[in-house]
Amino acid sequence: MKVTEHLANAKGNTLVSFEVLPPLKGKTIESLYNHLDPLIEFKPAWINVTYHRAETMFRKRGDGSFEKVEVRKRPGTVGICAALRNHYNVDTVPHLICGGFNKQETENALVDLNFLGIDNVLVLRGDAEKNEPSFAPHAGGHGYAIDLLKQVVNLNNGIYLEEDVQNEARTNFCIGVAGYPEKHFEAPNLENDLQYLKEKVDAGADYIMTQMFFDNQKFFRFQDACRSVGIKVPIIPGLKPITTRKQLTVLPRIFHVDIPADLCKAVMQAKTDADVETVGTEWLIAQSRELKAAGVPVLHYYTLGKPRIIHNVVKATM
Repeated sequence: MKVTEHLANAKGNTLVSFEVLPPLKGKTIESLYNHLDPLIEFKPAWINVTYHRAETMFRKRGDGSFEKVEVRKRPGTVGICAALRNHYNVDTVPHLICGGFNKQETENALVDLNFLGIDNVLVLRGDAEKNEPSFAPHAGGHGYAIDLLKQVVNLNNGIYLEEDVQNEARTNFCIGVAGYPEKHFEAPNLENDLQYLKEKVDAGADYIMTQMFFDNQKFFRFQDACRSVGIKVPIIPGLKPITTRKQLTVLPRIFHVDIPADLCKAVMQAKTDADVETVGTEWLIAQSRELKAAGVPVLHYYTLGKPRIIHNVVKATM
């Protein structure tokens, strides 16, 4: 079932969904099942599965020279989506990214997803390669999320890369895109960022999934700003708990989000790691309750290795 169909069937009630990482190469699918088992009791509308680009590494040869190789540490997004769908009877939303993939590889992934009956995707540009100062498109790939979005829309219209494809079957993907309540860090200002977002919606995006945030007022202002420029699709808030003191510096640096002063102060005053988790859990519960009271369509949780905390938050919010 499509994300938009879940939202329509909810009839105004707030749903819950989760996001997971593929296991590191060498780990089994059981590690992901163990991660999700405590959360399935909440009957998530869907589960997002992230995609990760290959990393460039240098391996030393026997003669002392170095060989440049690409290593994908978290493969298997398409297969994981199929496995979760079969194991839990839950819809899945694979992420598609520009970085590390050419257009043909993207089309092949979409064809595989279509064969598997997976009809949702979240399209993203993705991050720059490690140790690179800025994002650079893969050879033969897309440089912007809107171009990746248009490729999915083309397949939905039966337009493939090869012009000689006969009896073109149309796919039927529901397409999500990313939104940034605190603006994308590369955008010169929020107004400019909103225009790019509107272009993606006008090009065929069905809903918006936001970057994590810790101040609900920023989400509400973002939501109002989207509506003011004519963006009418559902906007789904992305949520994550603070679980370590280190995240006070790591999250702003990596994800370009602000940590509210009250939350920061409470974390700094916590004496133990367990106390930090308690602070983060209580903050996220309060966030979730306020968002739910405001009528958001879904509470989407980035689980990222913390299923117990997310379980406690969802249970307290229901």
